Amino acid sequence: MGNDDFDLKNAISGVLVVDKPVGLTSHDVVQVVRKGTNIKRAGHTGTLDPRASGVLVILLGPAVRLSEYVSASDKRYQAVLRLGASTDTYDAEGHITRSVPIDHISEAQFETAMQGFIGEIEQVPPPYSAVKVKGRKAYEMARDGEEVDLAPRRIKVYHLELLEWAPPEAVIDVYCSSGTYVRSLAHDLGEKMGVGAPLVGLRRTKSGRFTLRDAVPLRKLREAFEEGTWYQYLIPAAEALSDWPAVELNLEQMDLIRHGHRIPAEPSDSVMARGINEQGELVALMEYIPDTGEWQPKKVFFA
Repeated sequence: MGNDDFDLKNAISGVLVVDKPVGLTSHDVVQVVRKGTNIKRAGHTGTLDPRASGVLVILLGPAVRLSEYVSASDKRYQAVLRLGASTDTYDAEGHITRSVPIDHISEAQFETAMQGFIGEIEQVPPPYSAVKVKGRKAYEMARDGEEVDLAPRRIKVYHLELLEWAPPEAVIDVYCSSGTYVRSLAHDLGEKMGVGAPLVGLRRTKSGRFTLRDAVPLRKLREAFEEGTWYQYLIPAAEALSDWPAVELNLEQMDLIRHGHRIPAEPSDSVMARGINEQGELVALMEYIPDTGEWQPKKVFFA
């Protein structure tokens, strides 16, 4: 799609799905996008560690207001675990705290142990994480040698599958709720088998509705910034929440919504919906009020 036939006014609100390479922080990628697009208002929806690669969803322009909803969506990962050791960071970066033989662990035993982590479970974040304890980040306290006492949180693991068994390494597919630490999952699985299992590789394959198929490798995006053709990768903001139902609004309804007024709704099983105009562009995020059978605008988007 060339620049000529692209409405620039709409171009500055949308989504870029980047395939983040290993070695960069998520913030580094946002900086590359800000510089390349000349749009200061940009943010990612769910941090990927520097050592991890894969799907990083970046919201641009007014679309950043979708962040809290997009960030809360489910994630999918391909994770590589190495059995037979434990580290203080739960990954390959940390100090090894113990090493044990794993000759007695079979593929079947690993599969059985893994099944115990499917469903709604309690998970303690890793001590080396950005979770805050009394206003300080856990990893800062851990680095200073302080005891880090993190509260467990409830997460959901929808699906776990062993993709490859090549001891000491195992590759697993993890489909989970937002807020899940795959490092903690690896650590807990290793502890359950009594041999330890730090995370040595991580690739996010899906974030919300976006998969690696939607993602542009960062080097390709950098080239597109230089050539001025990056708009071809911009996804309309309305698609970021395309698993939500869409309600097409007429001009009268759009006027009511714009001023914060409710509009009548058909009975709905959905708590939230996207209000869109005739062109399919995002106008508002709306909440269903069952008592009155109406849509209440929560966030309104207007050029």
